[in-house]
Amino acid sequence: MKISPPCVVSLSWTLKDTLGEVLDASDEPVEFLVGGRDLLASIEQALLGRGPGDRLELHLEPKDAFGDFDDQLIYLEPRAAFPAELEVGMAFEGLPPGCTPDAPRDRLYFVSEIYPEHVVLDANHPLAGMALRLTLQVHEVREATVDEVGRGSTGTGFFQVRLDG
Repeated sequence: MKISPPCVVSLSWTLKDTLGEVLDASDEPVEFLVGGRDLLASIEQALLGRGPGDRLELHLEPKDAFGDFDDQLIYLEPRAAFPAELEVGMAFEGLPPGCTPDAPRDRLYFVSEIYPEHVVLDANHPLAGMALRLTLQVHEVREATVDEVGRGSTGTGFFQVRLDG
């Protein structure tokens, strides 16, 4: 079976920055819904017509990956609005009460810095602004179930970070 929406593709990958540093890798295949919300559009497009055993080498510019870095998505918020156990890298779905009221609620916010009185939060994807090199190995392709198509996902969304609203 060749990849065409809607179907489920089983992939393993190596994700690197342009300097060749490995950012993420999966030797074990993971299933993604093609024609849903699981994959970036640029990755889906590259997979179309491929089949089991195919290997792809992709170079993704920020606009085709996780977007450009937007400094308007950096927020300085009061430390008191967050739990005592707070670490750099933690993620929050939306901002807690007492924070910037007009900040988007449908985003993940990552703690980037912690000060005694303030916390710096970043609503950019952690890989925003980066060009990436992605090696994909196609292991299996199967028809998507009615449930997967209805959800728009297999439940795995590694290549996207979003809140399901």
